[in-house]
Amino acid sequence: MAVLVLDRRKKPLMPCAERRARLLLARGRARVHRMVPFTIRLVDRLQENSTLQPVRLKLDPGSKTTGLALVREQDITDTTREESVRTLTVLMLLELQHRGSVIRDRLTARRTFRRRRRGNLRYRPARFDNRAKPAGWLAPSLRHRVDTTIAWVARLSRLAPVTSLSQELVRFDMQQMQNPEISGAEYQQGTLFGCEIREYLLEKWGRKCAYCGAENAPLEIDHIHPKSLGGSDRVSNLTIACHDCNQAKGNSLPEQFLSKQPERAKKILAQAKAPLRDAAAVNSTRWALCQRLKETGPEVEVASGGRTNWNRHRLHIPKTHSLDAACVGHVDAIRRWQQPVLTIKATGRGSYQRTRLTRHGFPRGYLTRNKSAFGFQTGDLVKAVVTTGTKAGTYLGRVAIRASGSFNIQTGSRLIQGIHHRFCKLIQRADGYGYSWTKRALNKGDAGMGRSATATLSLPGMMGHAAHNDAGVSRATG
Repeated sequence: MAVLVLDRRKKPLMPCAERRARLLLARGRARVHRMVPFTIRLVDRLQENSTLQPVRLKLDPGSKTTGLALVREQDITDTTREESVRTLTVLMLLELQHRGSVIRDRLTARRTFRRRRRGNLRYRPARFDNRAKPAGWLAPSLRHRVDTTIAWVARLSRLAPVTSLSQELVRFDMQQMQNPEISGAEYQQGTLFGCEIREYLLEKWGRKCAYCGAENAPLEIDHIHPKSLGGSDRVSNLTIACHDCNQAKGNSLPEQFLSKQPERAKKILAQAKAPLRDAAAVNSTRWALCQRLKETGPEVEVASGGRTNWNRHRLHIPKTHSLDAACVGHVDAIRRWQQPVLTIKATGRGSYQRTRLTRHGFPRGYLTRNKSAFGFQTGDLVKAVVTTGTKAGTYLGRVAIRASGSFNIQTGSRLIQGIHHRFCKLIQRADGYGYSWTKRALNKGDAGMGRSATATLSLPGMMGHAAHNDAGVSRATG
């Protein structure tokens, strides 16, 4: 994949190949500016008199993962058809994993704790009159998706000469996802038109317990996916159960509760419809993201999801988030798309909560106010070289600090615990994200079908661009 390049004043230049970056580093003409994404800075060149080729950043927004593709555009004239063909050369593929579900769960837990303290621990009047929401307000879990996407668009624009943007502006018809044959006035009638919820559930589940099959017994309404785990009140997430099964299931999933009866669990899940939470999140944030992209400056190309799907099938490209992003908009041909994908996971910059609570909301421990120890912070990218002991080896990944000096290192494939701080060397400061590489290769004989095989590689396995010697100077390696 391409290596991002800056001039000596940190202005972006055209990305170069890996072999070119190795030569520049070996000859002393460049320095390592950033490890992930790998960026070098030239020491003998300015951007003033250089002509740059058009580079486009493409986005495929999603609820859990957003695909990004940095491509170089080139219009090639086809002499046989006497027309211009837009050919894209993929420079970098990225997949940004959001943490909206984590934010939602933590806000729900905080709201529950506050409600309990207000209700039966001490009197605290509820506030209702100061909750007005401004125009364009988004829930924190939804705003996070927009903010992190815009943050990475701005970051890549600082590291590469991005001249234009492309976004897939897709809208999901959630009623048609539930009923593909819906039309006309049925959109206004809804699922329960002409019936009550309890009678509808009794007819749907055969007037017997969905878990044990008991008949002629008092039946209760149960959430298939528990509300405590993010389940909704939609009728497709409701079933009927006897009192004993409802109490025994509690807040567990059907496959857990019916672990000894997997066939019955599959039948219940098949009869219940898929949740629409992800589709609702994309519908809520698509215009907010589009407006924020237009405010960044470069021209924004908007395309539909149908065109992305058509481009992908026409070019026989596997379906992934990052490759979907490469297929957004006007595309005639794509080159060099078979390359590793940089997976970026939003981890946050720590926690403001200094008190750890039990599940009932009572304190169980306190965290130190100091977020750094021995010159390291949680989330820093470090390289640990352990020479002796049972954990001898070289590890590269995100560090979790402790005041005792015994750190944990999360690599791309596993967690190594109990690494002393004296073995750790700082590679890159924490920026709120975790990184790993995913190598995708086409299966043999599947090129025409567009199927792909995935394999997750550890960070040191794919970050072979630069190694740090004892003197602290970064040099290129194979």
